[in-house]
Amino acid sequence: MSMTKAWTVKDIPSQVGKRIIVTGANSGIGWHAALELARAGAEVTIASRNEMKAADAARRILAIVPNANVDTGKLDLSNPKSVNAFAESQLSLSRPIDVLINNAGVMALPDRRESVDGHEMQFATNVLGPYRLTALLLPALLQSAAPRVVTVASGTHAMGGPVPVADLDSKQSYKPIKAYAKTKLANILVARELQRRAGDRLLSVICHPGAAKTNLFADTSALMLLAAFAVYPLVQNAAMGAEPTIMAATSPDVKPGGYYGPGGFMRLRGHPTEDKTSSIAENTEAGRILVDELERISAIGFPL
Repeated sequence: MSMTKAWTVKDIPSQVGKRIIVTGANSGIGWHAALELARAGAEVTIASRNEMKAADAARRILAIVPNANVDTGKLDLSNPKSVNAFAESQLSLSRPIDVLINNAGVMALPDRRESVDGHEMQFATNVLGPYRLTALLLPALLQSAAPRVVTVASGTHAMGGPVPVADLDSKQSYKPIKAYAKTKLANILVARELQRRAGDRLLSVICHPGAAKTNLFADTSALMLLAAFAVYPLVQNAAMGAEPTIMAATSPDVKPGGYYGPGGFMRLRGHPTEDKTSSIAENTEAGRILVDELERISAIGFPL
């Protein structure tokens, strides 16, 4: 593929025979990713907190791709029991998982909330839950011939410093956007540390949607809404916002630990291309410290 031609969903290689899990795929970017992966022949599992929404999402895919191979699973990333139960249900199938797309998240919750086990909700949902899920599913991923873990981050990660990431639960101070940015920085650090520990046994790839219309804005701070309103003329639809995720999950050209996002104006819109993370997200030591801390908190390590 020449780099002069923009990557689009037409460039998705056949996904027949691939088993792909997409978290938070009941709406927005996750749903569009699930749709296109199913269209390309993958067996797709929609993992969602809400079983009715997941079932509806699967129905909407089948209405477009009648022969799609889609199923659903209940997954609340902020609840360790839910993550454990979902992982067990997937591992009990005794089949390789080819791709795990860690897409689900919450953004800039207006007030500090805590998960069932007492962690700040954005950290619990965006960082700790996906870490736990990835660690638990790694045995099945490593059975695949070419496993991938795709992490959906955000350009806001650049505001998440300093590193190493401190006050993970935002106990000292809670600022909605800062707490969100910190989780997105953490996502990149964890994804790259996973790549370092796994070596060539799997591909850990990071992407971001630029500015896209999703239901993340349904429960967010006034300041985040204001920021969204300011860039609204540039905001692309969720289908375009999903392209970097789909590219990261399927392209033969993506690099280990690489970062992909829209190539257009201010990296907010357009077809996906390789992008650069902020220098704080390239701090190897910060990644190692963070993963060690997540392992301590969750009592689960990456089985590598």
